[in-house]
Amino acid sequence: MIPTLEDVVRITGLRVDGQAVTGVTYTSYQELAERLLGLAVTREKSSLIPRTGLQASLGVASARHETVESQVDYMTRMTEDARAALAEEEGAAADRDLRRFLILVIGKLILGTRGDPVSCRCLPLLEDLSSVGSYAWGAALLAHLFDSLGTSSRVTRVAGFFPLLQVWVYHHLPSSGRGEPRRAEAVPLLRRWRFRRDEQSLRRQVTMIHDALDNVPFGHVQWTPYVGEDDAAQPWVERGRPYFSRDIWLHSFNTVVPLHHRLVARTLGLHQSVVEFPTRQRPW
Repeated sequence: MIPTLEDVVRITGLRVDGQAVTGVTYTSYQELAERLLGLAVTREKSSLIPRTGLQASLGVASARHETVESQVDYMTRMTEDARAALAEEEGAAADRDLRRFLILVIGKLILGTRGDPVSCRCLPLLEDLSSVGSYAWGAALLAHLFDSLGTSSRVTRVAGFFPLLQVWVYHHLPSSGRGEPRRAEAVPLLRRWRFRRDEQSLRRQVTMIHDALDNVPFGHVQWTPYVGEDDAAQPWVERGRPYFSRDIWLHSFNTVVPLHHRLVARTLGLHQSVVEFPTRQRPW
């Protein structure tokens, strides 16, 4: 049981249809960063921009993610502050600031990396601002997250949008009791939850989660958590529905990950047929 494109759409509201998030990647993004953002990368051959400098250019230098704050609240607060700064700009300056804000959201949250700097690999896709909304950012988020989860077990931080995994657990394993409902009818589903703060050590938390997952009764797994959802209020769900039940390749620049729908059919409330193997007495 793993997150699927339907989970991404319903939880985040990001589109999974449209153009693949891929294209040319560069050894150095210095020229692009200076031309499109008016900022410098951390070193000559790098795709990372200092987060503090990026936020300062938007007038939100002090907007740090508080421990007790959900991703939704953090993004809402940062967006309001950035909107006030953007309202004062016009023309090329407004486009530059909009790209800065998009780089912060995409490079730090959707396709986030470990550590403080912000990735600007998606900068070539932001040169034409009119086409930004046509990309399948939700599919890229899932590819990036899957790729991150395949790293060494000694790594304690996940690159990518980890709140997707948290909310996915809240809906598929409700008995885990890890989240606190906040807004019953809010969509996307990320807005419905308040993340519970745990004061215990990271090692202790991981041990408790492992033990809980190893002992989850079969009947406590919610295989079809979205039954009864009002899809009419979620147009992004209808747009992505043709991709929910397909084997598909997920693209995130140089990362291409297969999503085998047949292997997660039970997650979607379907039943896999019995596979018949040939024998000497029975033809194929």
